[in-house]
Formats: sequence, C-alpha cells, structure tokens
Amino acid sequence: MALAMLSFTVPANALAQLPPAGVQDPKISQIKVKGITCASDVKTIASNIEKMKGVISCKPGKQGTTTTFEVRFDNSVVTEKEIHATIENTAGCENPQDRPYKVKL
Repeated sequence: MALAMLSFTVPANALAQLPPAGVQDPKISQIKVKGITCASDVKTIASNIEKMKGVISCKPGKQGTTTTFEVRFDNSVVTEKEIHATIENTAGCENPQDRPYKVKL
C-alpha cells in the first residue's frame, strides 16, 4: 500500500487576517478621517489605533485629505466611539500641540 503525502502552502498574510483567539466575531469598520496632510499623518493614526487594546488591525486606504481606515476590532473590548476619540486626540505632525484630525461621520 502506497502512502500519499499532500502538501499545500498558506499565504503569509492569510494567518495575519485571522482574529486572535477568543474573538468570535470581530467588527470591521470603515472610518473616514479628515485633516490628513502627509504620509506621516496616516502612519501615526494607524499606529495609535493599532496600539489600542481590542484592535486587531488597522489598514489605511489611499492617502488624501480624507483617508479611510479599515479597522478590525473586538467590540467587547473597545468601541468604535473610543477609536474615534483616539483618532481625534492624535497630535498633528506639523505641530504636536494641534489635534487636526476629525472623524467624518
């Protein structure tokens, strides 16, 4: 009797898209942010969102004066309202005293 071995590969990013253990149904939200003037703004906002407990991922879309961020999160840990507050509380890159970013509802 011959044994057959099966082999397959999984794309590296496929595992990154899986929610963490314990997250049954992650929420996905498209959040539009106004006031973005450069690529650093996008990186800073995405980084601040990803640091939040309960956020699984944050993917910015095409940079523009209004940029859309796709945020996957565990709604039992963090709310969309808290994510909005984090965005609007992010310091601007031109002047760290400014809070130029506004969520477009």
